[in-house]
Amino acid sequence: MSAYMPASEVLLRHEEEFEHRHIIFAGDLQDMLPAQLTTASTRVFTQQYHHWQALSKPLEERAHFGLYATAEHVAGCDTLIYYWPKNKPEAAFQLENLLALLPVGSDLFIVGENRSGVRSAETVLEKYSKLEKIDSARRCGLYHGRLDQHPDFNLDSYYNEYPLDNLTIKTLPGVFSRDGLDNGSALLLSTLTPHTKGKVLDLGCGAGVLAASLKQHSPKVRLWLTDVNAAAIAASQATLAINNIEGDVFASNVFSNVQGRFDMILSNPPFHEGLQTSLEAANALIRGAANHLSSGGELRIVANAFLPYPQALEETFGNYEILAQTGKFRVYRSIWGRNKR
Repeated sequence: MSAYMPASEVLLRHEEEFEHRHIIFAGDLQDMLPAQLTTASTRVFTQQYHHWQALSKPLEERAHFGLYATAEHVAGCDTLIYYWPKNKPEAAFQLENLLALLPVGSDLFIVGENRSGVRSAETVLEKYSKLEKIDSARRCGLYHGRLDQHPDFNLDSYYNEYPLDNLTIKTLPGVFSRDGLDNGSALLLSTLTPHTKGKVLDLGCGAGVLAASLKQHSPKVRLWLTDVNAAAIAASQATLAINNIEGDVFASNVFSNVQGRFDMILSNPPFHEGLQTSLEAANALIRGAANHLSSGGELRIVANAFLPYPQALEETFGNYEILAQTGKFRVYRSIWGRNKR
């Protein structure tokens, strides 16, 4: 079985093309090809903390994580290899940022699975580059063009917001439920009761909806928010700021940068890695929560009803209950230290 995603396998069909290029890799980087492809020089920029964790080991200071790239991150590069994500606004945000920094005349290679919508790269970039499809394999498309003119990248223009009760929720492209509250989070919020106290961790915080809503009716809680996505970190920080809520927001791959124990851990955990179904993060959350909950502390998560989380909750905590459910979602609660059922 290949260690590479289909998009990377398509790039490898053209590896001789890249040998003498100074390349910046960006987008939905899900394997180690950027660190293993022979090039004149390689840099990586990613908004995903866990991708940076993996790639920074071999690439060290040549791999960068953040909300947006700077001139320093692309210095000396003459080629962009961009892995198309499943979210078109996220691609537009990242590409406008990168193309505003690269020299005019730089070569652009856009690659992605057809089901991700990579075909729309031609229209997304039509103002800046004329793309041509140069390969099609493994249900992926590879496009090439040259940068004809710079976009005018304006970070502030990408922020969106929507009202929620008496709150304003700030969002960015690539953040879960960017355009409004999703049904799963709404169900989880319906189970939260006023006068909650103690330390609360919102894990996979997205735009900060869960933490901000909890603080609204339980002002004595102390908040920590974390996510792997730099856009989610920025959106949560903006949500807390506009609502005058205090909280510590930071990047972490599940519990990798989390310290201490909490009275409650809240989460609407993802079950996709890019386009692929993956329960790895959610299972790591459930099993790792035991090391970060105080005695009597609770893990409360919402999940699609078909996902097999009861087994992991039972194995880790020895107990769980379903606080609310619809035809599609369930809200689970497990208490650390409670006797097994």
